[in-house]
Amino acid sequence: WPFMRPYRKKIIAMGILGLVSSLIDAAYPLFNRYAIDHYIAQKTLDTLPLFIVGYLAILVFQVWDNYRAMSWCFEVEAHVARDTRDASFRHLQTLSFSYFNQNNVGYIHARVMSDTARIGELVSWQLMGTVWSSSYLVFALVCMMIINWKLGIILLAIVPVAAVIIAVFQKKLVVLNRKIRELNSTITGDFNEGITGARTVKTLAIEDRMTEDFQKDTENMRVTSMKNARVSAFFTSVIVLMSSVALALVLWCGGRLSLSGVMAIGTLSVFMNYAIGIMDPIQDMINNIAILIQIQVNIT
Repeated sequence: WPFMRPYRKKIIAMGILGLVSSLIDAAYPLFNRYAIDHYIAQKTLDTLPLFIVGYLAILVFQVWDNYRAMSWCFEVEAHVARDTRDASFRHLQTLSFSYFNQNNVGYIHARVMSDTARIGELVSWQLMGTVWSSSYLVFALVCMMIINWKLGIILLAIVPVAAVIIAVFQKKLVVLNRKIRELNSTITGDFNEGITGARTVKTLAIEDRMTEDFQKDTENMRVTSMKNARVSAFFTSVIVLMSSVALALVLWCGGRLSLSGVMAIGTLSVFMNYAIGIMDPIQDMINNIAILIQIQVNIT
């Protein structure tokens, strides 16, 4: 919080812009609904010029909204990372020799550079993403309940199932990514010792041992990275499957209602859009929570 305080106004403004952007994103399917039910179903173009002007105006405003929010995200990320690195460097100057004897340069370098960068991302991009994802879910669910509460409940029932599946995979990915970060710190230390200690290595004639240790570390990094890639690929496939299941349920239930004349085609298109787009915010929210838990390790 002390590092966020100087930029609290921009952070609050970022949250507001993210809220507005999510509201606009949730409203786009409603525009499509009006266009289908009015211009296609009724075969009339009486309000088309006004519709085009309103749609373009909202689109232009959202472009500005996203540009302004992203600019502030970049600024907050850079400033917080700079401030935490400056504080970390100044703190290093006060530590005893024993600290540097117990911790290699690679570990210290990773803490000062990588961990502070992740803290900068947390208070900018992760915060912005959490605001957008949570507010989009709320707006989308409210719209669905107002338009057709029966279809809304069907999609709402999928949300906790998807959240549990995503959380299980996310936990595995967090463990793997944490191990990758630790191995990366070790490899960075190997590089540092091999370069700064080149004279000592050559004097003691331990080049082969240093090379062997380095190859072991890089092989562990490769194996762990490949495992992380396989889990990520399977995780992505599961998310696509969940989106397809949600879309199939909407098409099955909504299609029957549309054929019987109970629900308009435009309303069906709204639920199709929400069924496809609702999984990404769920994934983003759980991912941000996992990153927050992981960054607690970086802060301590």
